[in-house]
Amino acid sequence: MSGRPTIREELEDWLRIPSVSTGGGDRGALDRACDWVIERIEAAGGTADRLTVNGGNAMAAGELRASSGDGPTVLSYGHYDVQDPGPVDAWETPPFEPAERHGRLYARGAADDKGNFLPLLHVACELASAGELPVNVRFLVEGEEEIGSEGLIRHLQEQPPDVDAAIIFDSLMADERTPAINTGVRGIVQGPVEVRTSARDLHSGLYGGAVLNATHVLMQALRNVLPGPDGRVRRELRAGVTPADDAERESWARLPSGAAMIGEAGAAEVTDGAAAEFWERTGSEPSVDVNMLRAGEPRTVIPSVARAQVSIRLAPGQRAAEVAAEMERLLRTGLPEGAELSVDFDLADPARFDPNDPVLQLAATAMERACGTPPAFVRLGGTLPFLSVLAEQGVPTIVSGFALGADAFHAPNESYRLESLRLGELTARELYRELGGLPR
Repeated sequence: MSGRPTIREELEDWLRIPSVSTGGGDRGALDRACDWVIERIEAAGGTADRLTVNGGNAMAAGELRASSGDGPTVLSYGHYDVQDPGPVDAWETPPFEPAERHGRLYARGAADDKGNFLPLLHVACELASAGELPVNVRFLVEGEEEIGSEGLIRHLQEQPPDVDAAIIFDSLMADERTPAINTGVRGIVQGPVEVRTSARDLHSGLYGGAVLNATHVLMQALRNVLPGPDGRVRRELRAGVTPADDAERESWARLPSGAAMIGEAGAAEVTDGAAAEFWERTGSEPSVDVNMLRAGEPRTVIPSVARAQVSIRLAPGQRAAEVAAEMERLLRTGLPEGAELSVDFDLADPARFDPNDPVLQLAATAMERACGTPPAFVRLGGTLPFLSVLAEQGVPTIVSGFALGADAFHAPNESYRLESLRLGELTARELYRELGGLPR
């Protein structure tokens, strides 16, 4: 035991591998990061191998057996791929040379997801090596999370995991002291919307007032799907929303106020009272946003083509395919003759896990013991597409993690608190021990 590297030493070693998957990625570095996981599982007495789906980036798939020879089976998920570091000169230190400053470890992937996930791997290996692992731990550590997790989703659909529970450390704390268990994630319908009204741009002096303007038509179409002045999406796009239950709402009272969250972002609430409803609006309600608009030139032309990127975050209970169809119908409503509208949506369903499920209740007990503070049950406003597969398969899933907004994941100078790494290690240990008591 004394000769084993510390979790920080392991993290720094893993962070030095530039396992970027975006923009085409670096297959050699991705394979090294995958093999890094496999080597640790095998060194702890487990079995592991590379798993690829349709020629995509490899997943590290492995297992450590319970030391008693029998026990519940837990799936531990993480991802080793990272975002491109962006402009290197925006980093204070090189993105793949970990550096400590003020209690934080700076490197690409420090928070998302190598530092966040690593405790689940490190602790399982440590317990297995000591003959003290109370559960069978199956690992799926993928290399495509930053580009959509298509391989993982297909693998889970074709080979449903035969497990008693799943643990995912790829999320945030409620605040610097309060851990969180995510009881739901929003799905998404997103993609480009394009309007075409003529074969080419036209002179506004010669044709203005007589022909269709693609920008005007696009604005009219978008008006049909935009939320009202209160920020709530229109009735047709709310179908299937599952409201939060009492256990979730009680937890929200312990979270930072909506006013603080909005103020920290330097933003303004969409309507009076929206801040007071922040956690409901961002976790258990759908929302529509126009993410980008592009048309015309800064001169007097009538644009022939106008484009927008549109997204709707889906609340738990909704179905992405149904909402996408309704979104397209609304966009086409009232489209003038002579205008062509096209859409190309990507879809991901939302997911929800019952906070009263025995697995999540055991997790809450373990996290309070590890962190000294009971966790908050929070719905995550973002999207993790593969979670809907686990939810549909009935796998009780503990979605948590110790990242913070200040970690700047996906941005230059990404970092991870050493305190978060410590809390993750303590929590992983308590989770495995607590889940060891699950009935078989």
